[in-house]
Amino acid sequence: MKVAVVGATGMVGGVMLKVLEERSRNAAGFPVDELLPVASERSAGRTIRFRGKAVPVIGMQAAIDARPDIALFSAGGGTSLEWAPRFAEVGCTVIDNSSAWRMYPDKKLVVPEINGHLLTSEDRIIANPNCSTIQMVLALAPLHKAFGVERVIVSTYQSVTGTGMKAVQQMENERNGITGEMAYPFPIDRNVIPRCDVFTDNGYTKEEMKLVHETKKILDPNIRVTATAVRVPVTGGHSEAVNVEFAREFDLEAVRELLRNAPGIKLFDDPAKDEYPMPLLANGRDEVFVGRLRRDETQPRTLNMWIVADNLRKGAATNAVQIAELLVAKKLIAQTGIVV
Repeated sequence: MKVAVVGATGMVGGVMLKVLEERSRNAAGFPVDELLPVASERSAGRTIRFRGKAVPVIGMQAAIDARPDIALFSAGGGTSLEWAPRFAEVGCTVIDNSSAWRMYPDKKLVVPEINGHLLTSEDRIIANPNCSTIQMVLALAPLHKAFGVERVIVSTYQSVTGTGMKAVQQMENERNGITGEMAYPFPIDRNVIPRCDVFTDNGYTKEEMKLVHETKKILDPNIRVTATAVRVPVTGGHSEAVNVEFAREFDLEAVRELLRNAPGIKLFDDPAKDEYPMPLLANGRDEVFVGRLRRDETQPRTLNMWIVADNLRKGAATNAVQIAELLVAKKLIAQTGIVV
């Protein structure tokens, strides 16, 4: 299996490489026989470390010429729109982490535990959902099956890692009294910024509207979603306060049992012992943590919960690798490359 990681020198690309290395160590894990780290031409010639070896970074056209079986893209929407079809043309299956392809009707938006069964060998460009969407829908999916989700109100508390290396550096500079380049128009340390991504004409940000549209596409177009996305000065992961109104009445213990048994979910819900999800707990892990389960006492059939996940792992890199693993397991990848 020949695997390309496009955007290998970026923050998410680096985590993709780490996840690939972790999962390929296991004999039953994801098969990476040859890795192609791919970046812009200015980064070509650099090396990255993979399984103890230095691997040279190559440019886009060189990667296409190498005919990878799978390409994991994390290089921005513009790059994906331009290059993903060119990889697909040579028989490569692209799993794209940007927002470029998510809302195309003919492109599948996949969280493997929820809708991975829909994938076919015809899917040459597959969209990875937004990080905030992934963790929320993973927790909502089993509850939607049981009780019917009608409306969701979500407020996010999003790590600076979601913006990238420049934002992490800004926060570290501010904490150390260093003047440097700004990723945000305001200080982020000791602050929260009620804006993730750019504003749209309706007054919501693109990040907020991603939660709306992607939830509908993955789970059910009839679910009503409203969101407020906030940037906070942490690096471990994204947190979400989620208020869910159901069509049918629920039992709180039944909710706990559904989440306890749901794939990819770690129920962490014992307030008496101060056990509830936090970015410190989720950092570096692949599970989506759910806790603070309680009824909304202001109206019937409504639940409050708190969801936390590492946005660089399950929110991006791990989900993409899991899609690739599923394609291999279902024999939906026709290997095009010659392993050297």
